[in-house]
Amino acid sequence: MTSTPAAEQYDSPWKDALEEAFPEFIAFYFPDAHSQIDWHREHIFLDQELRQVVRDAELGRRFVDKLVRVTRLGGGEEWVYVHVEVQGRRETDFAKRIFVYNYRLFDRYDRPVASFAVLADDDPGWRPEQFQIEAFGCRTGIHFPVAKLLDHAGELDALFADANPFALVTAAHLLTRQTRHDPTARFKAKRRLVRLLYERNWSKRRVLRLFSVLDWMMRLPKALETKLWQDIEDIEGERKVRYVTSVERLAIERGMQKGMQQGMQQGMQQGMRQGLEKGIVKGEGTILRRQLTRRFGPLPQDILDRLADADAAQLEAWADRVIDAASLDEVFAGD
Repeated sequence: MTSTPAAEQYDSPWKDALEEAFPEFIAFYFPDAHSQIDWHREHIFLDQELRQVVRDAELGRRFVDKLVRVTRLGGGEEWVYVHVEVQGRRETDFAKRIFVYNYRLFDRYDRPVASFAVLADDDPGWRPEQFQIEAFGCRTGIHFPVAKLLDHAGELDALFADANPFALVTAAHLLTRQTRHDPTARFKAKRRLVRLLYERNWSKRRVLRLFSVLDWMMRLPKALETKLWQDIEDIEGERKVRYVTSVERLAIERGMQKGMQQGMQQGMQQGMRQGLEKGIVKGEGTILRRQLTRRFGPLPQDILDRLADADAAQLEAWADRVIDAASLDEVFAGD
């Protein structure tokens, strides 16, 4: 996870992995907190609420932050709000941001707020754990737990053997750093991690979400990427499943390739252009359908039909609305 623009996007694949396996996330990085939470009770993600609280206090950039309501062990409505930040690079005011978000959340909900930070940066000496203000004998601040991915640098074999999905995510992060200047080594590492995804016998949903994290971290040159997809298809053939071959990026690429092939077969330049456009639109529709499903759950048939029949301009308009819409009706209102 290097400090490139793509790696600093707010809505990274980390978000999908965290939402898919939040109890395992806490268990792997913050085991003391995990032992104090009643995981038999529902945990609720509060993304919209978090955005409202911190909208006017944007301080720095990070991979992802989440707000989750959990229940303490012991019975009753012992709610605690868990605020998680995954930070991708060293930042001077990071601890201050944790403090600001923590007290704003407490002020809003009047409930305990536990803040946790996962540090995915490249500086082994950077470990912000507290922020404090003092004046005239008055002292306020915060001390918060941190998990440093670099702390696991000498534990790759143990990470490979660990059934927790975030052991695999951590291994992917470390191997990405180690293979930064060695594409062949990265290819071998990525292939091994992908195979582990299948060997865990996880659900298709979990495999897809974790694959997105691996694929986002471990970028490969085009030739090696093509070779990896061939190997993935072989793995899926061995196990008689079809999982990661349906991820969004592959859908777009294959849609474009299919469109070009169709155009060439027609033997006319116009046919090539139309075929290419059709492939791109199909890929965009696949992405939007997955985004809508993640936000609002399974889609009704009439929505699926509208997505299938839409052109590129309409898909783009709907995709813009997904970010802020509170319901499917808001996404498709007026169309």
